Amino acid sequence: MITLSFLNICLVLLFSTGSSSVDCNMLHFQQNKVNQASLQLLEKMGGQFPVQCLNENSNFISLQNVLSSREFQKENAMVAIQEILQQIFNIFSKSHIQAAWDRSSIVAFQSGLHQQIELLKTWFDGEKKLETTYPQNEDFSRLTVKKYFRVIDNFLKEKQYSLCAWEIIRGEMRRCFLFIDQLTKRLKN
Repeated sequence: MITLSFLNICLVLLFSTGSSSVDCNMLHFQQNKVNQASLQLLEKMGGQFPVQCLNENSNFISLQNVLSSREFQKENAMVAIQEILQQIFNIFSKSHIQAAWDRSSIVAFQSGLHQQIELLKTWFDGEKKLETTYPQNEDFSRLTVKKYFRVIDNFLKEKQYSLCAWEIIRGEMRRCFLFIDQLTKRLKN
């Protein structure tokens, strides 16, 4: 069954197929729609935060704090968005994903992420041909994001992929999507 959110993602992607000619305003609009759909799917897949998980602790430094120490240019924000989406996709593609969650929402979430990652790769590759970029800044952004998600992956492993661990990660992914929204706003400037 195709969810309304998944259909929304598909429509947004369908209307933005000329990705190399998409300007930053269109990219911001499209990314904002995908973020909203992803947030809705995150909510739907697990529902309310379980009461038994309220005492669980996580000491994650927010992704925003990890990356805010670096001044982002347009290219760096784009690289960070791509890598964040890729890492979220990797986390939610694990075979240990919570069985209690709504499977159709998980599949729609994964599909939307994959399509957005591909669209951003195409758009960014087109932009790189037009601009001079600094690969060391791109590498730093990617490595910083990967390091952050390695902490999340280790947390899941330490907690043996428990329901509470997944619920905490689901909340952390919400914060990641809100940060992506902040980064996409920088693309408009």
